Amino acid sequence: MDSINVVPLVDVMLVLLTIVLTSATFVVNGRIPVDLASSKTAQATQVTPIVLTLTAERQLFLNDKPVSDLAAALTPLARDSLVVVRADGRLALSAFVELVDQVKAHGFKQVSLEVKRT
Repeated sequence: MDSINVVPLVDVMLVLLTIVLTSATFVVNGRIPVDLASSKTAQATQVTPIVLTLTAERQLFLNDKPVSDLAAALTPLARDSLVVVRADGRLALSAFVELVDQVKAHGFKQVSLEVKRT
């Protein structure tokens, strides 16, 4: 009787599954989940910046801590610090511009937008 032996096929599939599972990398960002906008020319930052996060629900966070009064939260910080704004990609551009204007009005000159690379 002619039949196909499936044991070698199962062995090969298990080896491939093991390779895929052990080589897969899972990056844990450790930040508030935000669906960032995409950019082909984005570069990684190397300085520890002040991070402002604006979620799709328009909740504001400063270094991953909720902020109700942005002016009071920015007052004790050094004005020469880099400020990175992480705005959800689903937000209207006007919400991002309004936040950047508020930050610049408090004397911060280095304000940038964090995006994910495509």
